[in-house]
Amino acid sequence: MGSVFKFKQFEVDQSACAMKINTDGVLLGATERDIHPSRILDIGTGTGVVALMLAQAFPEAVVDAVEIDETAAKRAQMNFANSNFASRLQLFHTAFQGFCPQEKYDLIISNPPFYTNSLHAPDERKKLAKHTDTLFFEGLLHYVRTYLTSKGIFECIVPPALANWLIDRADADYALHLQRIIDISSFENGEVIRRIVSLGKEEVPQRHESLYIYAEKGIHSVKYKQLLAPYFLAY
Repeated sequence: MGSVFKFKQFEVDQSACAMKINTDGVLLGATERDIHPSRILDIGTGTGVVALMLAQAFPEAVVDAVEIDETAAKRAQMNFANSNFASRLQLFHTAFQGFCPQEKYDLIISNPPFYTNSLHAPDERKKLAKHTDTLFFEGLLHYVRTYLTSKGIFECIVPPALANWLIDRADADYALHLQRIIDISSFENGEVIRRIVSLGKEEVPQRHESLYIYAEKGIHSVKYKQLLAPYFLAY
């Protein structure tokens, strides 16, 4: 993949960034939502791709993005400035824990890279419970509880074991309730490799959905193409 990824309405330069554009990020950014947020926060924006996708999807929304890595933050800032949404996008080079906005958010979103070394053991949940990565997610849940509006939604994409832990901890300790799960697999009826988890302060009927990426090897599914069609030049 080249250093510049061209979308239909914007471009993302990912030169020198450790976290490149990936399937997790674009699926999270493209997820269909029933809400129309006016304020959005992207935690760990990386190159800024998810924030840019959300700025396109919600043309009335203001999108803030935080990024702790200096190189990625500079790249995201440049990508924001070069987009048609520049006036509605703002980058903050900081850890989210140090970011204290004046107003709460209707949508908080995160594609965290922090779990990548967490899931080596066969008993993933036992390994996860002992791993320091959980400290990050404890802090994330506390932050979401503080800065999410009463009807707002928090969304993240994580592996299944981490999703299960996150859902349990959010409900038990942070009064953040599961509203929706999207199980993502490579092929229809295949092993779930990621979950998009949606949490909120409201208790609503839970929705459990599935998405598979490929209809067959090398051929993307109809649903995947539909989701990415507003963004990808290929569709």
